[in-house]
Amino acid sequence: MTQTGDGYGKKRILVVDDAAIILSRIWDALRNDYEVTMVNSGIRALKYLEQENTDLILLDIRMPLKDGIQTLREIRAMKDRKDIPVIMLTGVEDSHSVLESAKLGICDYILKPFHEDDLRNRIQRALEQDGRV
Repeated sequence: MTQTGDGYGKKRILVVDDAAIILSRIWDALRNDYEVTMVNSGIRALKYLEQENTDLILLDIRMPLKDGIQTLREIRAMKDRKDIPVIMLTGVEDSHSVLESAKLGICDYILKPFHEDDLRNRIQRALEQDGRV
C-alpha cells in the first residue's frame, strides 16, 4: 500500500529531466527505495502535479519549452504543491541559476554527473528536513 506522507509505503519522487540516459540512471538508483515517476519535460511535470502529489521533486534546469526555473516558479504557485521539497539535479552551475533556484526555495542543488550514493543521501536528508520521513 503506497500512501504519501503518512508513514506507509514508499515515498514518492517525481523526476523531471529531458535526457533519457539521466532518467535511466536515476530510475536504477532509486527504484528499490522510492516510488519513482519520471517525466521528460516541465510541462509534463506540471500536468502530473495537477492530478497527483509527490514527496520530493528532482528537477533539471535545461529543458526545451519550459526550463526547470520556469517549472519551479509554476510549482511554487500551485496551491497544494508549493511546499514540495525540490532538488535541482542539473549540469548548470552558473551563479544566476543557483541564485534563482535558491530564491524559489530549493532544498539542494546537485551537479551532473552525480554519484548514486550521494543522490540517495541528499534525497533522504531533504525528506527528513521536510518531516516527510
